[in-house]
Amino acid sequence: MNATTTNTANSNARNSSGELLLDVKQLHVSYGMVEAVTGIDLQVREGQIVTVIGPNGAGKTTLLSAIIGMLKSKGDVHFDGNFYKVPDVEQMVGKGLGLVPEKRELFTSMSVADNLQLGAFQRYRRGDRGYETTLSEVYSLFPRLWERRKQLAGTLSGGERQMLAIGRALMGKPRLLMLDEPSLGLAPLITREIFRIFADLRRQGVSILLVEQNARAALKVADYAYVLEGGQVAMQGEAADLANDPRVIEAYLGLASKHQELLSS
Repeated sequence: MNATTTNTANSNARNSSGELLLDVKQLHVSYGMVEAVTGIDLQVREGQIVTVIGPNGAGKTTLLSAIIGMLKSKGDVHFDGNFYKVPDVEQMVGKGLGLVPEKRELFTSMSVADNLQLGAFQRYRRGDRGYETTLSEVYSLFPRLWERRKQLAGTLSGGERQMLAIGRALMGKPRLLMLDEPSLGLAPLITREIFRIFADLRRQGVSILLVEQNARAALKVADYAYVLEGGQVAMQGEAADLANDPRVIEAYLGLASKHQELLSS
């Protein structure tokens, strides 16, 4: 695919949503002498689901890790009106940025309920006692977690673990939820259920930045999309437009990825 950035009516796409929530400018991330992310610009507005798609090794996970401060980076990160030259994980989470990592990173020897409670640790430390209400909301969103609240997290199925990872992130009351490969390893039925929940979260006021290899499902649920290749933005635009772009169809939505139909329908 051509690595030339497509300027597809960026301002019109952004103006159709709310206020600018995340604004990343010229982000660079290196592993030693190797630059994994090269000058990425990215925006998410309130009420948006923005997806980042691309092949393995394109820099998608690195991008999320740098935005939240898990990796050192160069560039500017503006989140919710605040500027961060060097993002710090604890500070970013405290300001309302949540991340569900690819490997979920659950406390497997602890119960479902305890994992969820830990997600509200910063709120508890600030004296915010509203987390009990949030816990009820998470159980309402994921009834299976309520049924298994006393079980050890390590005994859950793959889909249930993903629900728990998302629920734990929601306990922090994020304004922006970043998800790294949420469909990875999940059965088609569970994948469809997880993606339906993203629309529910948006209706509840949670904006989403979604990194996903299942391009078909991601473009179907998202408002705006970025295509990463070699650590750079190769294309960007309205998700519906990219879903119909011949270059995206050839690379991600063609015959080689027809199995994605099962995961996105």
